[in-house]
Amino acid sequence: MAGIGFELRKMLRRNTLVSLLQAYAYAGVIGSGPWVFSIVGILLIGIFSASVVTPSVLVTQFQTSVTYLVAGSLILTGLVQLAFTRFVSDRLFEKRRDSILPNLHGLLLVVLAVSSLLGTLGLFTVLDNEGVLYRLLMLAGFTLMCAVWVLTVLLSGMKRYKAIVGLFAMAYTLIVVSALLMRPWGLEGLLGGFVLGNFVLLVGMWVLVVREFNTPGPLIAFNFADKRLLYPSLMAIGLLYNLGIWADKFMFWYFTPTSEPIIGALRASVIYDIPVFLAYLSIIPGMAVFLVRIETDFVEYYDKFYDAVRSGGSLEYIESMRDEMVYSIQQGLAEIGKIQTLAILVTFVAGPWLLSWLGISRLYLPLLHVQVIGAGLQVGLMAVLNVFFYLDQRRVVLLLCLQFVLLNIALTGFTLYAGAALYGYGFALSTLLTLCTGLYLLSRQLNRLEYETFMLQ
Repeated sequence: MAGIGFELRKMLRRNTLVSLLQAYAYAGVIGSGPWVFSIVGILLIGIFSASVVTPSVLVTQFQTSVTYLVAGSLILTGLVQLAFTRFVSDRLFEKRRDSILPNLHGLLLVVLAVSSLLGTLGLFTVLDNEGVLYRLLMLAGFTLMCAVWVLTVLLSGMKRYKAIVGLFAMAYTLIVVSALLMRPWGLEGLLGGFVLGNFVLLVGMWVLVVREFNTPGPLIAFNFADKRLLYPSLMAIGLLYNLGIWADKFMFWYFTPTSEPIIGALRASVIYDIPVFLAYLSIIPGMAVFLVRIETDFVEYYDKFYDAVRSGGSLEYIESMRDEMVYSIQQGLAEIGKIQTLAILVTFVAGPWLLSWLGISRLYLPLLHVQVIGAGLQVGLMAVLNVFFYLDQRRVVLLLCLQFVLLNIALTGFTLYAGAALYGYGFALSTLLTLCTGLYLLSRQLNRLEYETFMLQ
């Protein structure tokens, strides 16, 4: 999200209560808008279709199918998201804008080919007994979403945050409307609306990129695959982070006592999925604080520190900027902790009413409480990883992501074995332990920052 700080600082310079609220609201929408629109859109389709689509299990099948499309596409494209963003950043630094659009086309061609191949294999294994139209729509949805995530990351690097949120809002409005119009056709109608909306989203994003980088040159290039320009660590980080986020969900889906078959080999866990959904909505305030504090105060002193290093500033000034960086990180993490604690308390108080309003048993409350805490810890982990990315400590980030995946799998497996009383603790504890490791490594890194900065030159 580097670059959003410029917009936020403009708002904060007015130094009024309204500007402060505006900055936090803007950060919340930018940081959480795309996935909030996604979650709310799919939820609205389910609510409005429940009384029309018969049998009602078709609505559950649609929501489960979309969940698998999102999870699978994120994990697969995690291999290229960060690495290609770094490739684009390097080309912009070299003032070689003409190479970006051809390489984007090359990457999209590779992503679409790989996702089509893997999706086709999945159709003949996971969904081999389902209808042809349903399987074709699933294949189309999977390939489209893979391309959408690639363009989303690229547009973020271009600082087109408002455009991203606007396109997601438009696309998911279209998804809801078209799915509701086609719901008489059952599962295929709902899924057709989803595919249509993602196609429009993909086209809209591609048009924005073309307008930005439309320069004379070849249509397709594959320079991003050059071994000298590849970043294997970033590819591994993208894959492992997304695996870490989804590992516990897949384990609950395919652990028989906590799940049920939905369609084909696709399963869902009602006992786990609903609390997770509600918990992730609670991190919107934390995401806003994360963006405002980390992307304004920290980035400001980060720039001053490295500008002083490059321009030959005094050691006293360099150390002063380092201290300000440390202080801004401490303040940012403290504010994230405060706002997420408040969100946790609100959830604890409003949880019973919220579950009753949604028609869900209050037996879900303990799991909801644990998931809200885990989601809040994830915001803190994202902030720590973000700082390490600024410091270009890719090995540290890779270590933390690997730890996150292994702990989540191991601890979730233990909680599934131990029983319902510990459900949800696997994800929360793995996030907490990874966050603690990250904080320790970050503290050590910042204490050695001047030494490592100069010794690496």
